[in-house]
Amino acid sequence: MKRVVKFRIADRSDVPAVLDLLDDDSISRTRERLVPAGDDAAVWAAFEAIDADPRNELIVADDDGAVIGTCQLTFVPSLSRGGAERLIVEAVRVRDDRRGHGVGRAMMRWALDRGRERGCRLAQLTSDKRRVEAHRFYESLGFTASHEGMKLTL
Repeated sequence: MKRVVKFRIADRSDVPAVLDLLDDDSISRTRERLVPAGDDAAVWAAFEAIDADPRNELIVADDDGAVIGTCQLTFVPSLSRGGAERLIVEAVRVRDDRRGHGVGRAMMRWALDRGRERGCRLAQLTSDKRRVEAHRFYESLGFTASHEGMKLTL
């Protein structure tokens, strides 16, 4: 019998597993931390802000109680594109041992459907330029590299 992964809004008990997913990545480990490691107060404040904001959802892929994937969805109103609301997808991660088994594809389809349900007309994301495999994955879902993204650490 095939196991069914469920996608749901994360709760407080999921935060440690989400943090493990975010840290279990060679590119993430090379980045300078914006918040010092071990600053639990900042992490919990961020979770509480996301959880309380109706325009943000921290999502987990749940396989029989084990968090095996995550992403954050942000719903942004905009005057551009005729007032179209957009879905921003961030921090997409799937546990290393579950990559290549359809979890990421199912999670992204679920996220895009979630955006459609909320009336979004555009989905966007950024991906580190070094994540060539991720770019192929997003393109297979219909995303196009239409813009050049930039970031500035404040």
